Amino acid sequence: MHLYQPPLEDYNFILHHFLKIEKEDIEGYKDLSPEFTRPIFEEAGKLASEVISPSNKDGDEQGCKLENGIVRTPESFKLAFDKLRAGGWLSLDIEEEFGGQNLPLILSTVTNEMFTSANMSLTMYSGLSRGAYSAIFLHGSEDQKQMYLPKLANCEWTGTMNLTEPHCGTDLGLIRTKAILTENGSYEVSGQKIFISSGDHDLSENIIHLVLAKTPDAPEGVKGISLFVVPKFLVNDDGSLGERNKLSVGKIEKKMGIKGNATCVMNYDGATGYLVGEENKGLKAMFTMMNEARLGVGMQGLAQAEIAYQAALNYAKDRIQGRAIQGKANPDQSADPIIVHPDVRRNLMEQKSFIEGARGFIAWAAVLLDKAKRDGDKNAEGIASLLIPVIKGYVTDKGFEYTINAQQVFGGHGYIEEWGMSQYARDCRIAMIYEGTNGIQALDLVGRKLAMDGGKHMREYLKLVQNFIKEEHSKDFENDFIAPLKKSIEHLQAALLFFMENGLKNPLSAVSGATDFLHLVGLVSLGFIWSKKAQSAEEQLKNPLSDKNFLEAKILTGSYFMNRQLPETRLRLDKILTGEKQVMSLAANQF
Repeated sequence: MHLYQPPLEDYNFILHHFLKIEKEDIEGYKDLSPEFTRPIFEEAGKLASEVISPSNKDGDEQGCKLENGIVRTPESFKLAFDKLRAGGWLSLDIEEEFGGQNLPLILSTVTNEMFTSANMSLTMYSGLSRGAYSAIFLHGSEDQKQMYLPKLANCEWTGTMNLTEPHCGTDLGLIRTKAILTENGSYEVSGQKIFISSGDHDLSENIIHLVLAKTPDAPEGVKGISLFVVPKFLVNDDGSLGERNKLSVGKIEKKMGIKGNATCVMNYDGATGYLVGEENKGLKAMFTMMNEARLGVGMQGLAQAEIAYQAALNYAKDRIQGRAIQGKANPDQSADPIIVHPDVRRNLMEQKSFIEGARGFIAWAAVLLDKAKRDGDKNAEGIASLLIPVIKGYVTDKGFEYTINAQQVFGGHGYIEEWGMSQYARDCRIAMIYEGTNGIQALDLVGRKLAMDGGKHMREYLKLVQNFIKEEHSKDFENDFIAPLKKSIEHLQAALLFFMENGLKNPLSAVSGATDFLHLVGLVSLGFIWSKKAQSAEEQLKNPLSDKNFLEAKILTGSYFMNRQLPETRLRLDKILTGEKQVMSLAANQF
């Protein structure tokens, strides 16, 4: 199985040449010079490749075991998680007042990509904890913050999010879990939750469950949902752990992938819980951290595509089979490496151009979220909110596709467990499903995000791209990058016009094309990112000390995306323009 190698050169290029983060007027960014970020990424990369990556196979083969009501993880997981915790890697962007380092999100986004490529199942334990931290930080009482946040910050305690129930998934208005107020001001929480990632394990002393439930007199539907913190072990006033709460693990779900993460059925039998925020305002509290959470899931799709690409690239260079069409590449050997074959090159180029484009896209979104959080920039927050469903939906759709394509490079060996390619594919698949399925992301984009603030955020996004197109560029750059980008924007505008003209009088015509529109925006976004990155590479090539080979490869890879993948926007537009006619043509009994 391939051991992960961090793409440090690409991170440096994206942060310091494409995004130029140290020049951004954002709180905390002026210190983010290459001299500051390089040792951080080198150390994180070393941890990812030497400690975390070797544990990945254990998670898949050994999985988690439920023994006497306690979930046991593989021994290598404990070692790796302890190293992450001891190095402060799990609290990079946590507020200092609760024990974090208060570094920008852009840094933790990069380090988390490395850790996720190395072992996705393991990093989910800390990822869910970050979500629990954010919800309590934004909506909890002062006492709750002081009690839970310092421990959640460094994952001495970990957290979960309990939303889904057996009879309802996305439609949370149907939840049945009840919370009854007691005389001491706490609540008795009863019900069953399913698909709870990191629901129980032996990696932390306590697990802080955030549970959606309804009080007896709550309004119907989502307006009656409240949020409760329900610890695995009750916490005494002095912060020490008390007796075990009245909750238990019903079972560990048997899953297609991410087997090293304990996805649990959680039973709450009058468990002691504490209201977070206001009663009946729980859904809003739970979803305040969704931008960062969905950015993280989009990153998971990228991270699995990256590790699969690394393995496929190494295999393509080593595997000897057949002869190059243009003549023997290795005349002294009996055959040539398969990387000489055009179809293998095509496959690898599609993976590479997507991965490097998506990495720039996610990094840009992280900068926008930093600008929103640290500087209160509403415009940045609006554009980020618009693009988050695209990152979650498009990047995980394509991340899975290219993970499968990486498996294809191996031929029959890709289907054999020994090489690890099937694990990457199985692990990657979940990212298209949880944190809101990708179909839901598409509906959110078309049905809600486009119309937010009167469509202001889409207009601002279009202005960013169009202003770049209007800049002066060289003739070669115009042909290779600007012309395809301009055409893709025309396709996007045509789709928006169709929605404006048809959406209000016939909403079905808009939502029937929602997934195609999400992919259209994703393609345009990567086209924009690649054009900006290629421009940065051209600027760097003027420096005689620059890495010419690396920078030329960037431009050529970007040109591949612009001319071989970006034209898909025409296909997506054509499908959108058909409206609902074909999509809704069959009656239910005709399927």
